[in-house]
Amino acid sequence: MLRWLRGFVLPTAACQEAEPPTRYETLFQALDRNGDGVVDIGELQEGLRNLGIPLGQDAEEKIFTTGDVNKDGKLDFEEFMKYLKDHEKKMKLAFKSLDKNNDGKIEASEIVQSLQTLGLTISEQQAELILQSIDADGTMTVDWNEWRDYFLFNPVTDIEEIIRFWKHSTGIDIGDSLTIPDEFTEDEKKSGQWWRQLLAGGIAGAVSRTSTAPLDRLKIMMQVHGSKSDKMNIFGGFRQMVKEGGIRSLWRGNGTNVIKIAPETAVKFWAYEQYKKLLTEEGQKIGTFERFISGSMAGATAQTFIYPMEVMKTRLAVGKTGQYSGIYDCAKKILKHEGLGAFYKGYVPNLLGIIPYAGIDLAVYELLKSYWLDNFAKDSVNPGVMVLLGCGALSSTCGQLASYPLALVRTRMQAQAMLEGSPQLNMVGLFRRIISKEGIPGLYRGITPNFMKVLPAVGISYVVYENMKQTLGVTQK
Repeated sequence: MLRWLRGFVLPTAACQEAEPPTRYETLFQALDRNGDGVVDIGELQEGLRNLGIPLGQDAEEKIFTTGDVNKDGKLDFEEFMKYLKDHEKKMKLAFKSLDKNNDGKIEASEIVQSLQTLGLTISEQQAELILQSIDADGTMTVDWNEWRDYFLFNPVTDIEEIIRFWKHSTGIDIGDSLTIPDEFTEDEKKSGQWWRQLLAGGIAGAVSRTSTAPLDRLKIMMQVHGSKSDKMNIFGGFRQMVKEGGIRSLWRGNGTNVIKIAPETAVKFWAYEQYKKLLTEEGQKIGTFERFISGSMAGATAQTFIYPMEVMKTRLAVGKTGQYSGIYDCAKKILKHEGLGAFYKGYVPNLLGIIPYAGIDLAVYELLKSYWLDNFAKDSVNPGVMVLLGCGALSSTCGQLASYPLALVRTRMQAQAMLEGSPQLNMVGLFRRIISKEGIPGLYRGITPNFMKVLPAVGISYVVYENMKQTLGVTQK
């Protein structure tokens, strides 16, 4: 592709400034298949395929939408030339921001330095892999011509967008909401893409949680009642729940779990932006440590706001048939019999669980990303959907594993008022009781159904998220 662009469309570097219309014209003619002086979206897609540079539907549509100034559904030569000129200016700025020593070439060390300012630490070997995918002449440096040729038809305009291949996806929902929020570019914030992505993620989360709700309820039942008898296994647990309340009872508590997605996402996103401003100077890029602190504090803020719903979700899931008629009835009975403080039972272990979950999730994801770049990245730094989903699922699972004992104690504290003859213990007391009576394995009761729901939850949420993004008109970078 690069050699074609350099040899045919971009004959010499010298003509870049002297005769830009000539090379733009040559390229326009190659895309204008029927020679009518305009290029429609079909011609653009077919032309790029024939030239050996297919970009994918989202990127091609973004080029077309940006370039079609008069919105007539076609690109004439003037619009085409203006788009490429504007795009080249942005690419030139990106190139200059990377070329730290102003020698007209980008080297691996400059890639490392630039990504560090964006909070992404990579080795020089990984930076060389990025350079290899752009370097056309094998010099292991990238000059302006190679940079321009590589990104000529790519809507990506700066290094920040280039590394966003590895963004931890908003659309992956495994039922827990302790992950660090996504970063959005200034362009996404101004264009309104951010709220569309959050909405798509919220809908994906609702579908995913509803689909895996029976496993979630089984996990809660095993956490609360598992200590009574070692006989509560997965099949026995499902049989008991169906016998007690029928098939519909498997989804008990799911309504609250779905309803809390919207306020929790909104508060977390707002709080994350505020904490980022407090921890970084104006114009400064956020680093990995600042992102971890901001994300953890945002998670704590959101959990504080919606925690009463967490308590009600547990009470509804553990409750017997007819005990509560719904969310409102549950809230009313808790308030009447136990007072306002009951809505924050288990709050301390829940808050403490955010740190290991968010920290290990972020660390494992960075480690997996680094391993993939070191061992498998050859022609591109884009890992593909399956690798991203796998890394996301594994890092979140590790986060869950680290924070699970705290999550179990939180659930027991939320539900212990419902258990007859059960002493009302605090966090430390419950830990001691569980370890003395059940040993260390007692802190991991219910973890099997919890892990069983990870793969279906990731798969379902990803498919729904991608479809919702398309429906809501989210453009893919």
